[in-house]
Amino acid sequence: MVAISTTGDGDDAVDVSVVVPAHNCRAYLDRCLTSALVQRVKKQIVVVDDGSTDGSGELLDLYAAYHPAVVKVVHIGASGGAGRPRNVGIEHATGRYVFFCDADDYLGPEALERMVAMADRNGSDIVLGKVVGHGRRAPASMFQHGADRAELGDSTVYNSLSCFKLFRRELLERHRIRFGEGLLVGEDILFTVHAYCHAEAISVVADYDCYHLVSRPDGTSIMQQPGSRDPLAWLAMIRGPIRLMAAHVEPGPLRDHLLRRHFRLDIFAQLGTVFLESGDVRRKDIAREVAALCDEWYTPGVHERLNSIDRQRATALDDIDRLMRLARIENAAVRRRLTALRWEGDHLVVAGAARLDGISRDDGLAVVLRSRYDPAAEVVVAAERSGGEFTARVDVAALGPGIWDLRVAVEIEGVVRLGRLGADRDSGVTRPPPRLIGGVVTLPYFTRDNGNLSIDVGGHVVAVPGSARLVRTRWGLGQRLLIDGEIEVAGTTPASSALRRVVWRERHTGRERPEGVLALPEGGFSAGSAVGRFPPGTWDAYLELDLGGPPARFRIETDAKTVAGPHKWWWVALLRTVRPYATSGKGRLSAVVRRLTARTIVRRIMQ
Repeated sequence: MVAISTTGDGDDAVDVSVVVPAHNCRAYLDRCLTSALVQRVKKQIVVVDDGSTDGSGELLDLYAAYHPAVVKVVHIGASGGAGRPRNVGIEHATGRYVFFCDADDYLGPEALERMVAMADRNGSDIVLGKVVGHGRRAPASMFQHGADRAELGDSTVYNSLSCFKLFRRELLERHRIRFGEGLLVGEDILFTVHAYCHAEAISVVADYDCYHLVSRPDGTSIMQQPGSRDPLAWLAMIRGPIRLMAAHVEPGPLRDHLLRRHFRLDIFAQLGTVFLESGDVRRKDIAREVAALCDEWYTPGVHERLNSIDRQRATALDDIDRLMRLARIENAAVRRRLTALRWEGDHLVVAGAARLDGISRDDGLAVVLRSRYDPAAEVVVAAERSGGEFTARVDVAALGPGIWDLRVAVEIEGVVRLGRLGADRDSGVTRPPPRLIGGVVTLPYFTRDNGNLSIDVGGHVVAVPGSARLVRTRWGLGQRLLIDGEIEVAGTTPASSALRRVVWRERHTGRERPEGVLALPEGGFSAGSAVGRFPPGTWDAYLELDLGGPPARFRIETDAKTVAGPHKWWWVALLRTVRPYATSGKGRLSAVVRRLTARTIVRRIMQ
């Protein structure tokens, strides 16, 4: 029997129907519903009370009474899972889009506004809004970058199979996409897989925390219940979504890409910690179920997309002892320590110690550099071994522009484990000075958040040390301010080809005027800037260099003795004045430009 508490009927103009299943979660409802009510979209909030006995139903009725045009409450008998209440919520939804929010979670204040704007702009059927966890692990791979249109086969959006997304309601109705009922967990996987298979446009909002995933301190959520991730139950459940996906996607690269997700996160994950914690008989049952799924869906295309440990597992399903060793290797912490960091010529020498906790041997060790903004870019540097210590020499000139994060890679039994280097280091290890290598500035540094070692090639996030200083200024023809100076970067003289231009920037408007620059021997430079032709304002001078990354700018330094005096001249009944000067404090070159008419001059004299 279904009971409804509401006033007002559905409104076709509603942007989003927020569907909230609620079962004995009274302590969390205020935060959840308030976060939905403050959304700046035309909304409908459908809360389905799934047989609550803790007063949730009564509180929900109060919300419906106080917000009759927005909140609709549907009371149903306890169903034992979130599938049925969500399906009931869909049946009562009237919005163009539907968003699913659990009662113990909450939305960021601008979440729906941003996601609806993204969907309307791109005709999106599904929009993923960035998820952040509070005591719970949140998906991250698909939120590295925003995307107007994310292709299912060329992105990581399929890694996220939770339902905490914006869905076009017409998509759900046209294909009768619904949640699995009678399932303790996994009901949203079936729903989301089905939606992905029919979505023509998928978008990602990655620059705003849209959905806050919360762990209940009292441990009463379904995912915190004993048995909620029983490996055999999970393996049985996941067959349905895989078969549904395969019914919509033909064999080939796309299907292999989607199957990779299921094998990595759903199937082989059952051979990890939960496998170690199981008894002998249960381990055999788990391995048998995993083998059955492999027999049906494991293809060469899936194999080549998996990491080393899962490839090893796929070939060892009849060897329980081998599976146990692989699980121990996967669960062992990578113990690493940085003991030395120095330059040797153009090579950065990285020394330290690394091992897997509880495992006394390994089959090899290397230092791995990965580009932060291009995960496919990777450089592996073999390490020399001496006892339990290693030394690797990184040829920095071989690195492309960007940020490179350093990891140590420990290999054992064909499995490679990685750990970031730098956070744990000897007290004497400090950041090496920046260097110019082949005209490119290279800046090793320790990250601010965790103290890990990275290399900035080109000056993308680390300030480039250097200075540009004037040695002479004078006025030339055409009201040009002629300047001569010297440049130094990272303790040395940059190549003449590095000089790009002098840039004058108006201090209040941000307007810029670029001027040519001439390289002189031994790090000198010369420029003639037509400052007299600039619009009125206060203009600050910079020297811009190309050091292998974004243009590096240095404020041009000077002192009062070096700066030429003010210059005045008449031009078409206008008195133009330019007053170069050295700023107080650090002494940097600036110029004040003014234009005065004869009438203005007379008025000032008369005052």
